[in-house]
Amino acid sequence: MINIHKVKTYSVKLRFSKVNSADFARIPAKNKAFKAFYDSLPNILKAKDLRCIVNDIVSARKKGKAVIFMAGAHVIKCGLNPILIELIKNKVITCICLNGAGIIHDFEIAYQGKTSEDVTQNLKTGKFGMSRETAEFINTAVAEGVESGLGLGYSVAKKIAESGLRNKNLSLLYNAYKYKVPVCVFVGIGTDIIHQHPSFDAGLTGKGSQEDFYALTENIRSLNNGGVVLNFGSAVMLPEVFLKALNLARNLRNRVKDFSTATFDMIYQYRAAQNVVARPVLSGGKGYYIIGHHEIMLPFLAQAIIEKL
Repeated sequence: MINIHKVKTYSVKLRFSKVNSADFARIPAKNKAFKAFYDSLPNILKAKDLRCIVNDIVSARKKGKAVIFMAGAHVIKCGLNPILIELIKNKVITCICLNGAGIIHDFEIAYQGKTSEDVTQNLKTGKFGMSRETAEFINTAVAEGVESGLGLGYSVAKKIAESGLRNKNLSLLYNAYKYKVPVCVFVGIGTDIIHQHPSFDAGLTGKGSQEDFYALTENIRSLNNGGVVLNFGSAVMLPEVFLKALNLARNLRNRVKDFSTATFDMIYQYRAAQNVVARPVLSGGKGYYIIGHHEIMLPFLAQAIIEKL
């Protein structure tokens, strides 16, 4: 039988403790400014990670390093273009990466100030994705732009910039083009509604997306020693593209290490965790994963950045 009276103990004062009262949250109060609220968050777990990400982004901006923002289309559908546009204006974001759905929703916002159809209802009658103006504008923009040497993102951005679309001030692509921020768009043939239309040219779309892949690789070079990659809501496409572009940059003997990455998403995603947060920074850097709804987390992140600039 064990003798419980012979167990060895030691003073808790000698033990390392991961949680310290100095890091506790501060009590809520009325009429608190954002900075005071932000400073009142506990310096523990994801609140601590969020502070690290904010500091890394602000540091990257001051050092002139790349801050690459990758986003799934849901970010645009959540009404967050004004937030991203303000970060562009403040020279925080230096490169934007989207999937094909991103440029669709962005165009429709520029065209009519609204987007996002009822897929379930329209699928019943074969009307899903068959909006005429969306396909004609984007497919024409791609044809004209790519044939003139542009990538997919800037082809659409340039077309919006040169158009008379009444809501183009709300367009992420237009503002990126206006402030000379690269827009890289990556598509999978058959994944987007405009691929159903006769105006769609798979060859030019692929060529334009390839040009954007090279542009992303070029921008990745500026991550070295202090840059940041943010992934908001892309589960597969952009994490996969980023990993290959990073590898290409390193294969071409560019030193790309000691940078930070962060994925913000509503659930944990394997590829976003591995291809953005973990693998890219194994040779130097930091990776973070924060769960939360985009319509809350992106404004929160952006406000914290603006406060510290």
